[in-house]
Amino acid sequence: MKKWIAAARLRTLPLSISGIILGSLIALSEGHWNWAIFILAFLTTLFLQVLSNYANDYGDGIKGTDVERIGEKRAVASGEISARQMKTAVILFSVLSALSAFTLIFISFQENFLWAILFIFLTFACVWAAIRYTVGKSAYGYAGMGDIFVFAFFGIVSVWGSYTLYQHETIELSIFLPASAIGLLSTAVLNLNNMRDIHTDRKAGKLTLPLRMGLPNAKIYQSLLILIPFLLSVIYLFEIGKTEWFRFSFLLLLIPAFLFIKTIITIQEPRLFDKELKKIALLTLAFSLFLGFGLIF
Repeated sequence: MKKWIAAARLRTLPLSISGIILGSLIALSEGHWNWAIFILAFLTTLFLQVLSNYANDYGDGIKGTDVERIGEKRAVASGEISARQMKTAVILFSVLSALSAFTLIFISFQENFLWAILFIFLTFACVWAAIRYTVGKSAYGYAGMGDIFVFAFFGIVSVWGSYTLYQHETIELSIFLPASAIGLLSTAVLNLNNMRDIHTDRKAGKLTLPLRMGLPNAKIYQSLLILIPFLLSVIYLFEIGKTEWFRFSFLLLLIPAFLFIKTIITIQEPRLFDKELKKIALLTLAFSLFLGFGLIF
């Protein structure tokens, strides 16, 4: 069991739930809440995150990408879990993700057929994206497209989608500002991961953005991914007319954000990026909590 828990990479879970928490808190701030929806959305997100981690382990493992990997040891590459066993786990969590999502959709949209159809499509899209990041000959992670998919699914779909589960009578375009903020912070985690693996990815032919743009430019890109979310969230608060001083408490997180950026800029050895991954994931979670609770009180 320990090897499966390790392969699930629990340190990535704070990142996966950030969007669900923020979307739910925004809905709550507008008077919409349902515990069943929150619990199921939370559970679905966890299933999808574990699915993504298992699929990533499987895809990179069978391609040989993780043989010289820096950071957490991967189960398939190390031989602790066979490729066949991991493939079975991927199928299992695909089913669990779908079942949880379908139950969630039924509860949220049982009287709205068009919304239900849209979210069923998004469910299949999420499962597909989780698997195809590294699995298959045309895996989009190997073509440098991972940033786009992380932004879309961890940000837009997660925040806007969870908000819409509670409230779908009107379409609030302003929700895409905080959704984009979480999407950019989530992308920062992936970019940092790719900066760490820049040498091993080069050997494996995995053309990530840091490999394409070079490490110095990747650091600039990383800085923008971390700072722009603060600007988007300030714009969001003015857009919805909630400008009391305490609602801007999330700006306190600029202090650790700048310290993090300073550290990233000074690092010259890619392997040293590994210990910074947890920090940016926790920053994303804290950002969603500070911004979300600031809207409620």
